[in-house]
Amino acid sequence: MNDAVSPSRYQLAEIGALLAEPARAAMLLALIDGTSRPAGELARAAGVGAATASAHLKRLLEGGLLAVHEQGRHRYYHLANDDVAALIETLALPRARPVLPDPAGGHRALRTARTCYRHLAGRLGVGLCDALLQRGYLQAASEGMRLLDDGARALTEAGLDASRVAALLPLRGRGCLDWTERRLHLGGPLGVSLTDVLLDAGWLRRRAGTRALQPSDDGLRRLLTLGVPWESRD
Repeated sequence: MNDAVSPSRYQLAEIGALLAEPARAAMLLALIDGTSRPAGELARAAGVGAATASAHLKRLLEGGLLAVHEQGRHRYYHLANDDVAALIETLALPRARPVLPDPAGGHRALRTARTCYRHLAGRLGVGLCDALLQRGYLQAASEGMRLLDDGARALTEAGLDASRVAALLPLRGRGCLDWTERRLHLGGPLGVSLTDVLLDAGWLRRRAGTRALQPSDDGLRRLLTLGVPWESRD
């Protein structure tokens, strides 16, 4: 997935074949929040037995979509990198924007704010990326996106910890196409670290059992000072 050269038609077909199996797709979706999970948990997420899950995981590893971390006798699987997460999210783009009935608010919550491989996505993620770019706090260049000194100052004045913000300056980010908003949110190491800072500051909260994120009232007020637009809508 990280090769500098464009994939051949055979490589593209191989990736398509890996994603075409519903059980494998379920495993990848279970890992898109950036977590690492054991085979048994992924088998349950995919609704398959242990032997079948093992075969699917082997194919995903060989195809470069997954990586594995071994800790003693335990093996924990995770997405190979954020390129894979971006691929999975982007594959939804040709389809219509989801409009399924959702009485519990789950789809609505994901559209509002969620993690995409540990960085902020959804309407709030796109709004933050837009605001930082429009105000000149974030610079987009050939080597990626980087936070500028004025941006670090603005984040600090909005209430984030100065030392945590300063640690963002050497990092590089990337534009990641958001599958629900169809615009860019901030991904890469900078996007991941900025999301961690927002979570630790209480501007965002994790919702149990899902990758949806809940913005706090205080967090929304502070994001508004940075130019992030917000209106309560489904």
